[in-house]
Amino acid sequence: MSEQSPLNSLSLFFFFLFTLFASTAESRLTTDFYSNSCPRFHDIVRDTISNKQITNPTTAAAVIRLFFHDCFPNGCDASILISSTAFNTAERDSSINLSLPGDGFDVIVRAKTALELACPNTVSCSDIISAATRDLLVTVGGPYYQVFLGRRDSRISKASLLADLLPLPSSPISKTIHQFESRDFSVQEMVALSGAHSIGFSHCKEFIGRVARNSTGYNPRFAVALRKACANYPKDPTLSVFNDINTPNKFDNMYYQNIPKGLGLLESDHGLYSDPRTRPFVDLYARDQDQFFKDFAKAMQKLSLYGVQTGRRGEIRRRCDAIN
Repeated sequence: MSEQSPLNSLSLFFFFLFTLFASTAESRLTTDFYSNSCPRFHDIVRDTISNKQITNPTTAAAVIRLFFHDCFPNGCDASILISSTAFNTAERDSSINLSLPGDGFDVIVRAKTALELACPNTVSCSDIISAATRDLLVTVGGPYYQVFLGRRDSRISKASLLADLLPLPSSPISKTIHQFESRDFSVQEMVALSGAHSIGFSHCKEFIGRVARNSTGYNPRFAVALRKACANYPKDPTLSVFNDINTPNKFDNMYYQNIPKGLGLLESDHGLYSDPRTRPFVDLYARDQDQFFKDFAKAMQKLSLYGVQTGRRGEIRRRCDAIN
C-alpha cells in the first residue's frame, strides 16, 4: 500500500477542520433561539407580516424573492438590506436587485422596529427575513417548515461581490444548474425552488424581447396577450405581468402545469421544460402538488442555512439598513 504524501495529509486535515467549523456554526442555530431573550419573536413577526400582506397582497412574493437574493449569492446574512453610502454601493443597488419590490424591504423594517421595542439589540435582521419568508409562504397557501434561528448580520454589503452569482431570467439552463450545483443544490432542488414563481410578477423588460422575437415555447394566444399587456412598456417600465396567470396569488403547483402548455412567462421557465435534466421534475410537480410542497419546503430550509454567520461572526444590527 502506498504511503499518503504529507501534502495530501495536510489537505485532508484542513478539509476536516473546515467541516468541523461549518457543523459547529450550524449547530448554534436552533428553532427556539429566542425563547428566553425574545419570547414574543414569532408573534411579533407574524402580526407584522399578516397586517402587511392584508394591505399589500404582493408582499409574500416580494419577501420570498428578497430572501433568495439575500441567501443565494453569499449566504443568509441580511446584506441585501444595507443601504448604499457615498463610499459604498451596496447589494440592493446592484443592477440585478433594482427591481426588488419595496414591500419586501418595508415589512422587514416594520418587524425589526417592533422587535427592537420589545427586545432591544437581540434579534438579527437575517433571522427576521428567514422567519417572515416562511410565515408569508404559509399565508398564501404554501408549506410550513421549521426555521432555525441564531444568525448574525453581515458587516459587508458590496454590489461588486454579486457579479454573476444570481441566476438571470435569461440565463441558459446549464448556467443556472451550475450556479445551484456550486452551492450543493441538486437539479431537483433547483426545479423545486423555481416554484417560487407560483406567485408574484415580472416586469415586461424581463421577457418582452423573447415574446417580440416570436420565440418558440409560448402559447400563441398567450404571446398575443403579453404583447398587448406590455405595449406601453417603452414609456412605462413599471409594467408587469403575473408569473402565474391562473392562480397568481395562491402558492400551488399551477406554475408547473402552465409550463408544458406554453404559459411560462420567463425564458428560464421555458428552459426547465426544454432541458432533459429538469423536465422530469416539472412533470412530477405538475401532477403531484404534495411532492412539490415537500421538496420546496426542504429546499427552502436548506437555503435558509446556507452561508450563515453565527457566534462572534457578524453582528446584531440596530437598524437593518445600516451597519452598526
